[in-house]
Amino acid sequence: MEQLQALYNAVLEGNAQTAQSEVKTALDAGVPAETILKEGLIAAMSEVGRRFEAREYFVPEMLVAARAMQFGVGVLKPHLAAGSAGAAGRIVIGTVKGDLHDIGKNLVCMMLEGAGFEVIDLGIDVAPDKFVAAVQQHQPQLGSHTGLGSHIGLPLLVGMSALLTTTMPAMTTTLQALSTAGLREHVKVMIGGAPVTENFARQIGADGYAPDASATVRLAKSLIATA
Repeated sequence: MEQLQALYNAVLEGNAQTAQSEVKTALDAGVPAETILKEGLIAAMSEVGRRFEAREYFVPEMLVAARAMQFGVGVLKPHLAAGSAGAAGRIVIGTVKGDLHDIGKNLVCMMLEGAGFEVIDLGIDVAPDKFVAAVQQHQPQLGSHTGLGSHIGLPLLVGMSALLTTTMPAMTTTLQALSTAGLREHVKVMIGGAPVTENFARQIGADGYAPDASATVRLAKSLIATA
């Protein structure tokens, strides 16, 4: 849509103030909030992800683009239908117990939001029981569903990050905690972080592994599609 081209470009260029003002301009022009989200913000972040994978963009460019997207979303949120408007799914995400690193996790969160996911960021040093409690809180109807639960219609993912080799076992412990709570079969779990590998993901029974933020978005969409 021609009215959204300036917003699209602002996100690609990482211009947060322009992104914010262009969202306001589009709203004033009567463009539906969902259209602004999907055709302006999400479309731009999809292009950011493509450029990152093509090595045209690097982490700094991704960060400023994601920041611009967040400025735009901040203006847009009050105009979206409560909870799930335009959302591709919901993900509970955190850096596992014992690990205090969050830069990579934060970038992943921004990219997922840019792709239309509702992100519940639990932060750093997240104990297994906190992951369990978050799943229970955001999918209270899990007990009455098969497959992925669907509180207000959004499939649920769980994302775990670790930067230290010594904290990777916490991923295994968290998966075990989800199983003990009877929740494992209702969620898709993906993991990532510098020392994490696809082989490790298979060994511990995770549903997927992503090496970077852009790949995380593709993995999340794939897991939602096969839920």
